[in-house]
Amino acid sequence: MRIGLLSDTHLPNERRTLWDEVRTAFQGVDLILHGGDIVHPMVLDWLQEIAPVLAAQGNNDWGWTDARMSPVQVMEVCGWRLAMVHDMEPEERPIDYFLKTYLKSERADVIVTGHTHYDRLDYREGVLQINPGSPTLPRLNSMRLGTLGILDLASDKLDARIVRLGQTEGWRNPGVEYVYSSTTGLQKLVAEC
Repeated sequence: MRIGLLSDTHLPNERRTLWDEVRTAFQGVDLILHGGDIVHPMVLDWLQEIAPVLAAQGNNDWGWTDARMSPVQVMEVCGWRLAMVHDMEPEERPIDYFLKTYLKSERADVIVTGHTHYDRLDYREGVLQINPGSPTLPRLNSMRLGTLGILDLASDKLDARIVRLGQTEGWRNPGVEYVYSSTTGLQKLVAEC
């Protein structure tokens, strides 16, 4: 199963919709997980045209509700347990802290977060931790192309990557591309530029 990951879209603002590059990157995904700070349900509707969507409620997602959104999302996919919470900052805290605080000490193989707008892919303490960054406001810079994530799951394999969406004319993309495979480990592909 292929899952698209994104967070912190903060739309609408100076843009009304997500970049076309998001749709291209999510071509063929089976599910999309939005890590929160959606701001308006039209973002979820736009993503729903690509694949089913679940979202974590972010600190900027107030004044509206949506059946696709919850403060914490937990699911089993292909035998892997995924959890998603918008804000687990600082993300360097021990994994056990996150499990106790947000998941009532339940197990998770993958934790998806958002909030910081910083892309992160890390495997530690037996858990893959992913923050896809932001496709629209990477690293809290101005509106520009940023990053998102792709998670590929099979019963015997877990692959994840952070994808840079390209460059916006006149604005550099500060994101970093990472790849993780349960068979080969973590690799940094593209340094900041």
